[in-house]
Amino acid sequence: LQGCRGVMELKTKIYLVDEEDDKFMGIGVLWLLQEVAGTQSLNKAAANLGISYTKAFNMVKNLEKALGKEVLLRKKGGSTREGATLTDFGSDFLALYDEFQKSAKKSMEAPYREFCDRLADLMKE
Repeated sequence: LQGCRGVMELKTKIYLVDEEDDKFMGIGVLWLLQEVAGTQSLNKAAANLGISYTKAFNMVKNLEKALGKEVLLRKKGGSTREGATLTDFGSDFLALYDEFQKSAKKSMEAPYREFCDRLADLMKE
């Protein structure tokens, strides 16, 4: 056994929760907003991620409620009758959250390596 390599790996999940301890932001909402930014459509973004439009809509609604700010501009009308883009706030929030979650996960690497080393020592006893 050499540390934890090959035996186990660390998986972290980061969520932001509201005062009722309900999740409103995590990797799924991040992926959804990234897809909306790319497709300019909540419907297409949901389809690309394999979730229902209703679920995607509720994810965005919960995020906006918790933040007290709109993250999406929904377009109505036109020939396709669909469309959504990130608000300036939504775009800035998306970038900020993505940077935060990557940094938070990276900060777990050193403690995990230390854990693995100490586990390897413990296993030798």
